[in-house]
Amino acid sequence: MSILIMNGPNLNFLGIREPGIYGQENYGGLCEQIEKKAGELGIDVDIYQSNHEGDLIDRIQAAYSDGTEGIIINPGALTHYSYALRDALSSISIPKIEIHISNVHQREEFRHTSVTAPVCNGQIVGFGLFGYDMALEAMQKMVEKNK
Repeated sequence: MSILIMNGPNLNFLGIREPGIYGQENYGGLCEQIEKKAGELGIDVDIYQSNHEGDLIDRIQAAYSDGTEGIIINPGALTHYSYALRDALSSISIPKIEIHISNVHQREEFRHTSVTAPVCNGQIVGFGLFGYDMALEAMQKMVEKNK
């Protein structure tokens, strides 16, 4: 099973940017956590991060033909306004889960709306970095069900 983990703008600054909201762990630690959980589940993961909307769209489009069986995406602030990212996600039929480290519904009003969630199979918010483990488990079940 091959799963793409995508992280958008500023996720590379985990541990630096607003640690009171996003925690003390850095991005390298998150990647290690994801790889460990994926190993336990027998999943191959490709972890991709970019601060550039077009790069994220290009990677989603590549997933259409590169054997990716599911996408777990934290679009960062692009969640709330990127119709281009939304359209890229909606253009491929593989399972998709949107994830957010913080509970976006308890934060500023503009974070309450996601333009990308409606084209994903589900959304996980507010569980910190543990949400990635939850997303991997959920994605594994979704992919297995579709086989």
